Amino acid sequence: MGRSRQKHPRVTVLDVAARAGVSAMTVSNVVNCVGKVGAETRARVLAAIEALGYVPSQAARNLAGAAPARIGVLYADVESMFLSVALADASVAVAERGLQLLVRRAGVGEAPEQAAQALVRSGADALLLMPPFAEMLSGTEAFRALAVPAAAIATAQPLPDMATVRMDNFSAARSLTELLLARGCRRVATITGPAHHSDSRARLDGYKAALAAHGLPFDPALVAEGNFTFASGLAAANALLDVVPRPDAIAAANDDMAAAVLWAAHSRGLVLPRDLSVTGFDDTLLATRVWPALTTIRQPIRQMIAAAVDHLTTALGGGAAVSDTVLDFTLVERDSVV
Repeated sequence: MGRSRQKHPRVTVLDVAARAGVSAMTVSNVVNCVGKVGAETRARVLAAIEALGYVPSQAARNLAGAAPARIGVLYADVESMFLSVALADASVAVAERGLQLLVRRAGVGEAPEQAAQALVRSGADALLLMPPFAEMLSGTEAFRALAVPAAAIATAQPLPDMATVRMDNFSAARSLTELLLARGCRRVATITGPAHHSDSRARLDGYKAALAAHGLPFDPALVAEGNFTFASGLAAANALLDVVPRPDAIAAANDDMAAAVLWAAHSRGLVLPRDLSVTGFDDTLLATRVWPALTTIRQPIRQMIAAAVDHLTTALGGGAAVSDTVLDFTLVERDSVV
């Protein structure tokens, strides 16, 4: 199931590529009059541009004769499949658009404004922010002083001074919890992400809303906080499995922590999903590399990254720097739920 809402709809290079049946790089070559493109292919691309009303940014048109724009990516020093996928997708999206990628991992204890400043000093013309840096920088004098456009993925809400590309975390978490309740689970526990992540708070709220809709009380003993890593999920899972009576389901806020729940449950001799249903979030490759395979929420990471990079290209060309795009999520059912 999914829900979507998009403000400020805009035709992107990906829309043109899909209509013309070519790659985004081919569209970029046609727009910038570079590379070898056959006459028939060029005609298809131009027809798609005309039909969709696509307007290339000035930054994109300048790529052929000027140094490529540099997109700086800021991410946290945390090992997670979500970040690994997002960084890989960012490198592809930036390369396909003829841009350059600068990457900075914010060290433990490093202030986000310092990490962002370092990226800009190293030549970043725009910033692509991974959670939780968008909310930490938005509205601050330090962010305004950077004077570069920024786009953030996976926030829980729009932000007033940058582009955001996200999904409805509240509804996604509520849908997962409702699935567990519909399958007969009544002691549904959850492992949240860090409280300072807005998406963590939204997912916890969705979990609470599903319980309330089914007339079940919220029990703080059935909530444990992790930090989106396997190790934190393992500690949280063991704490929850020690609760008496034991939960009959655990909904983890990402696939890494859900995999840790499976590990902890197997180590205790539990038979899954008979004794314990488990759900994840993100639908990374990990979700299908564990047993039982995870029921999870598919977060459209690749599409979010592509849309965010397109927003930055538009902003560099003088277009709107602030927008909000909400993409569909999908509930993927596998074998980890009874």
